[in-house]
Amino acid sequence: MSDFAEFLGIIIGAVIGLGVFAIYVFSIVWAYGDAQGRGKSGCLVAILVALLSWPIGLVVWLVFRPGRRRR
Repeated sequence: MSDFAEFLGIIIGAVIGLGVFAIYVFSIVWAYGDAQGRGKSGCLVAILVALLSWPIGLVVWLVFRPGRRRR
């Protein structure tokens, strides 16, 4: 394998890794805001999403989240 191909593989891997990390962080921040908007603890939901084998935690929140709070 040439040095260029190896370097290209590292760059592509880094870009994919950063993309997945960005989606991970965005989903935690979104879940926090969504929970706050629904009258639930944003911190607890963010911890659930972050620690419950992401993306399973996000799916659990999406399935069991309560309806929107009326303003």
